[in-house]
Amino acid sequence: MAKPTDKQTPLVEMRDMQKAFGGIRAVDHVTVDLYPGEVVGVLGHNGAGKSVLMKMLSGALKRDGGEIYVNGQLTDINNPRDARDYNIETIYQTLALADNLDASSNLFLGREITSPLGFVDDARMEAETRKIMGRLTPNFRRYHTPVAGLSGGQRQSVAISRAVYFNAKILIMDEPTAALGVEETRMVAELIDELKKQGIGIFLIDHDIHQVKTLCDRASVMKNGKLVGTVKVDEVTEDDLLGMIILGKNPKESVA
Repeated sequence: MAKPTDKQTPLVEMRDMQKAFGGIRAVDHVTVDLYPGEVVGVLGHNGAGKSVLMKMLSGALKRDGGEIYVNGQLTDINNPRDARDYNIETIYQTLALADNLDASSNLFLGREITSPLGFVDDARMEAETRKIMGRLTPNFRRYHTPVAGLSGGQRQSVAISRAVYFNAKILIMDEPTAALGVEETRMVAELIDELKKQGIGIFLIDHDIHQVKTLCDRASVMKNGKLVGTVKVDEVTEDDLLGMIILGKNPKESVA
């Protein structure tokens, strides 16, 4: 687990974030941070504001107020391209993969490697895909299978490998184990652990308290657009987290 200290600069710090839709404050003066090699769960019921908060970090939504710092530097993130310039990538639940293409074609989709003559260099793309996926998921072997034929965990590994290959340092993951079986969930957990070892920071949006306890170092809980609190998951129980989500009650203010 990452051990944040006073000397360590957060990978990301979102300060006093605000977003309203009409008269509804979807995100109401929320501050969260993320350190290298750490997973922070972002929890809350539907409508709590967690997805809106993360969409402001990813550039999918423009914030009404607040500041975003990356490695201590004030950023100007107004769209997804701006976010990628700061090495922020989002792994959506839908994964945004082309089902009819294999792993390497998906990894380089829209960013194909070409030869000096301008032809797509399939061999080099496959070699690069084997290199990055071999590092993150050593047991992956189905390089020539269209991703439609892969398991949910394998599809996750393709999407995550694509982000890491293109130098992501900050990942936003939207319910990465939703609808996965036990073995596939374990595979994704191992992948997240490997990303942590490489110093990548992860914001993990989830509803599953058990998964948050298993995968995350800290959890930031939102309710009605406000931050209930941020806690270390090994210092609270699942019931504590449930109380934060449902009642908006922080069990250990001193833990944050």
